[in-house]
Amino acid sequence: MKNLFWIDRGTGRPLVLLHGGFLDHGMWEDQIPVLAARHRVIAPDSRGHGRSANATEPFRLCDDLAALLRHLDTGPAILVGVSMGAGTAVDTALEHPDLVSAVVVTGAGASEPYFEDAWTKQALATWHGAMAVGDLEASVEAFTVLGMGPRRDLDDLDPIVVSRVMRMARSTMSKHSVGEADHHVPVTGPWERISSIRVPVLAIHGGADSPDHIEMAERLVRAVDDGRSVTVDGTGHYPNMERPEVYDKVLREFLDTLIT
Repeated sequence: MKNLFWIDRGTGRPLVLLHGGFLDHGMWEDQIPVLAARHRVIAPDSRGHGRSANATEPFRLCDDLAALLRHLDTGPAILVGVSMGAGTAVDTALEHPDLVSAVVVTGAGASEPYFEDAWTKQALATWHGAMAVGDLEASVEAFTVLGMGPRRDLDDLDPIVVSRVMRMARSTMSKHSVGEADHHVPVTGPWERISSIRVPVLAIHGGADSPDHIEMAERLVRAVDDGRSVTVDGTGHYPNMERPEVYDKVLREFLDTLIT
């Protein structure tokens, strides 16, 4: 596992925190000490993000996670993911079900996103346009706007949260260059397979997130046998960062329902 960086804190039932795309394990800094009081908390940087190495050969995020959990000799783990991390959690439940005891998602329902909302599509186009020409600062700002959600001005949000998102995004985006090879291999047909997930699933929505992100998470909840959802009002794509005390309470209440 020399290509991956991770944090491993606490003891007890394993709980894995999976960050969003272009961020890193630092997005969980408010959760790690709280959750490590009762759980073994594992927070990796996905390949090509944060302090983990860039990919040099084909890989799947769920296989990286499975290899890490086996390397650490954990039992079935509770997977908690935001955005890309949510997709990885779902993929791992599909591809490596023996390693997963529950799934918590925010801002995604599977690793195959789709977008129909006009604001979201425009925000994505702005971000992708900046990325295509290698404008790092414009890419970071457009990415942050997308994460904060529609009808919200960055100047009106907590400057500490905005700064944290921008710092992580800048760090990961600067590891990559325009035109570099994309070695990531997507999992095949995740939406068609999500009803096969048999573990409890919780969706924690940011109430001010884009409608597409919320609907994708709701689609997952509706498809599984044991699915439920909670909304954290006044937050966008990263409710754990914007209102950590509320997010932590919702997550702890869900964890308390799981059979130990």
